Parts: sequence; structure tokens; C-alpha cells
Amino acid sequence: MVDATTRFFEELDRRGFEPLLAKSSGTLRFDLHEGAQTTHWLLEIDRGNLQVRQEDREADTVVGSPPRLFGELVRGEENAIAALLRGDMTVAGDLRLLLQVERLLPGPPSSQGPRRAFGREVL
Repeated sequence: MVDATTRFFEELDRRGFEPLLAKSSGTLRFDLHEGAQTTHWLLEIDRGNLQVRQEDREADTVVGSPPRLFGELVRGEENAIAALLRGDMTVAGDLRLLLQVERLLPGPPSSQGPRRAFGREVL
């Protein structure tokens, strides 16, 4: 069974191009910490062209989160900005990249407005 985090990153990689990030370039590394184990996801953005790898390398922005929280983010059960403000998630480097990528995360089921869910548009 593939978890929500893996599905999220695989979907980003399959997209290849994301119009919402057409003016963005940079690298984000997501470090998902659970005890002594850390899983790394590297997202490279080149004017909307996306490439995802499971790799631990230097990035413009590094986001730290427990896997449980990141799963909630990609399922739309939690808000990235709220988690960041509470201190449940950390960011080092260019915060603007995280704010741009945050738009790709689905909002809560009760939210209004355009948000993307993996593989489908929510209007």
C-alpha cells in the first residue's frame, strides 16, 4: 500500500509541469523525521517544470516535518502555514518557495475556492 505522501510526490513528478509554479524556480527538500530515521524528498522546480527524487542533497529550502503531519498536509487535513506558525514544521532557506508549493496542497474538505487535489481540480 502506497501512503499519501508517496502518492503526492509521485503525482507531482508525473505532472511534469505545474502552471501554478510557472514563475518559480528552485529546489525544496522535505525531510520527514520519525525518531532516528529521516526520509528525504527533493522537489526541483524550473519555471513550473517539476522533478521529484528521494534524495538528500542541498536545496534552496528545507522543510522539516514528522511523516504523520506531512500526510495530513497532502490529504488536506492540515494547513501548512498553520503548522509552521505552531512550530510543528520547520523551514530553513527561501520561505517563498514553500509558500508557492503550498498552493498545490489540497485544502480542507470544507474549504472554498480553487485548490488542487492530486490528479483533479477542485473548483
